[in-house]
Amino acid sequence: MTESHERAGADSGTAEQPRHPPAFAPDSLVLNRKLPLWYQVSQSLRASILGRPQDASARLPTEEQLAAHYGVSVLTMRQALKELESEGLISRHRRRGTFIEPRARRVSPVRLLGSVDAIVAQQSGEATTVLGHGPVPLPGDLAEYFPDCDEVTCYRRLRRDGESDEPTNWAENAVRPDIAARIDVTDLERWPMTKVLRDVVGVRISRITDTVEARLADPVTAELLQVPLLSPILHYTGVTYDEEGRVVDVARIRYRGDRFSFSVTVEAH
Repeated sequence: MTESHERAGADSGTAEQPRHPPAFAPDSLVLNRKLPLWYQVSQSLRASILGRPQDASARLPTEEQLAAHYGVSVLTMRQALKELESEGLISRHRRRGTFIEPRARRVSPVRLLGSVDAIVAQQSGEATTVLGHGPVPLPGDLAEYFPDCDEVTCYRRLRRDGESDEPTNWAENAVRPDIAARIDVTDLERWPMTKVLRDVVGVRISRITDTVEARLADPVTAELLQVPLLSPILHYTGVTYDEEGRVVDVARIRYRGDRFSFSVTVEAH
């Protein structure tokens, strides 16, 4: 065989190499030792699964690899995976491994346990459309949160189920102007506001105060979520504080009552 044929054979061999999708890689997590480790890990992994690229691998790393990634024991990792399996997000097969299920459970719980990653997980995994954004005069009902501001930047977003395209919730975020100036709106079409603030803008979040209450759909909510006027909805308010104790974001999210339940976990220790 001539040198040119050898080169051609090598080139064609290279071209014919199969192209594998990117391996699934969960986000990093800073553990809070005051909260159950398995819960924090399950919520972080849940957010990574729901927010993964479409071409990412459906196969998860092994229990041992995931435990090493999060810095927890295999027993803790196993408990976290059991939680995700009960939600229908993953399936586990002996000798084959753990795989992401193509369809997630349609009725999603709104869970409150004090973890920022839980908030990110709750808001991940849906197609998001930015309805509008821009500065507005500080609303009177937000004055207590932004006492040093005359205006805030408001972001309005609609989320839809990735498969049915059915609207599931819509959100309004009021953000401090100095923080909003560092937000790329296109990021809000890919990730939840909490993730953008923490992982993209670099805000050091100290805590988020959550309130969930039952309300009736107003005309705007009824139109956006395609539900009857005055039908029940879940109204979530999340107030995000930075390390200096300033409020950086007030999120108000309206969830369809037929798509979400409300769940609180109380630990005995």
